[in-house]
Amino acid sequence: MHVKHYRHLLSILTLTVCSFSLVGHAKSIDANSYNYPLTNPFEATIATTPTVLQPADLPSNRNIDQDDYELNLRPEREFTLPDNFWAVKKLKYRIARQPGPAPLIFLIAGTGSNYASSTMDFLKKVFYRDGFHVVQLSSPTSYDFMAGASRYATPGYSPEDARDLYNVMNAVKAQQNQLKVTEYHLLGYSLGGLNAAFVSRLDEEKKSFNFKRVLMINPPVNLATSVSNLDKLVQTNVKGVNDDQTFFELIFTKLATYFRAKGHIQLDAAMLYDFQQSSQSLSNEELAMLIGTTFRFSAADIVFTTDLVNRRGSIVPLDSVITETSSLTPYFQASLRCNFTCYINHQLLPFWRQRFEGRDLDQLINDSSLTVLADYLQNSPKIGVMTNADDLILGRGDLTFLRKTFAQRLTVYPYGGHLGNLNFRINVADMLEFFHE
Repeated sequence: MHVKHYRHLLSILTLTVCSFSLVGHAKSIDANSYNYPLTNPFEATIATTPTVLQPADLPSNRNIDQDDYELNLRPEREFTLPDNFWAVKKLKYRIARQPGPAPLIFLIAGTGSNYASSTMDFLKKVFYRDGFHVVQLSSPTSYDFMAGASRYATPGYSPEDARDLYNVMNAVKAQQNQLKVTEYHLLGYSLGGLNAAFVSRLDEEKKSFNFKRVLMINPPVNLATSVSNLDKLVQTNVKGVNDDQTFFELIFTKLATYFRAKGHIQLDAAMLYDFQQSSQSLSNEELAMLIGTTFRFSAADIVFTTDLVNRRGSIVPLDSVITETSSLTPYFQASLRCNFTCYINHQLLPFWRQRFEGRDLDQLINDSSLTVLADYLQNSPKIGVMTNADDLILGRGDLTFLRKTFAQRLTVYPYGGHLGNLNFRINVADMLEFFHE
């Protein structure tokens, strides 16, 4: 099986199962008045928002003036990457254009996601309807960004990821120089939210965009905490999983039973919401492992791509010859054995020490987390955060840090898991309100 088949499986799993005087306090939404229907953080993370509770008047893609473009940012990789990486030797992005002058918002995807993911497509429709030009950018942790845009193809050191993103944004600006832009904005979700903070700080020095508003949705606060939380999800003990029945067999058996009872197959958020009300519903342990598994696939992509681009030899032997017909399955299987913590310790940390003269893991984590930007974030009124009290990637003390740092620029929803309520109509209204304040 080729890597693209694993990614196809992953996409199915994801469908089925992101100088100022401080006064006031964080906006905490009361649980009794917040009518998002999924109070289980695992269910919310996987199912997101039922369609009936999403904004009803978003434009369809056929009614949006949009196109995909390519940037040739790493021309040397035309020769150093195997032929079967032809699709990502140049970085693609998507832009939706208004008919006249308008504000432009850059969207940064979450961990491992590319510019065309379903979440990015949803956000594009939200802001396009609201009158923005919209540019969709892949995460620095996605294999297409690593191959086509990243200088070192070793994501995770936030200042360097920000520099790569900033170079891409400037290249987009140059390529779209006929577009009439009135002002610039920035939004990132999940790891993209963390990236947005570092990009905003970099822009204070470079001043290419002078962002008017920057919004982080469900960002990690401490990189080590979020990585540990995600890695632990895969280590959950699930009843019924043993040598005779793998975890995926267990999940698909339950889904098959459910679909037989329904008489048809339908893969969407509403399906999973209904599925969780059925006798075949997944336990919290099963839901946790399913979430962890999707992130493990993202980690495997990072591990494989960084090893291949940099020819480090830990996954792909240096004497291997990869052609367009080569199966990448053995390499991807080896990559799956390395989780996010493994990647940081064996790939990112050694690279960072050598390239940036770093010291130890604690310094790397600190320099890559929101906490290192605390003073800047606290005193920058243009930057806001939306998160959930039950977000799976937050740890002890993270919400306290956000409340102290952002005060009234922080909105905390009582539940929604990790990005589960991003497309809930109340959240969307709050999102737009932030950009119009």
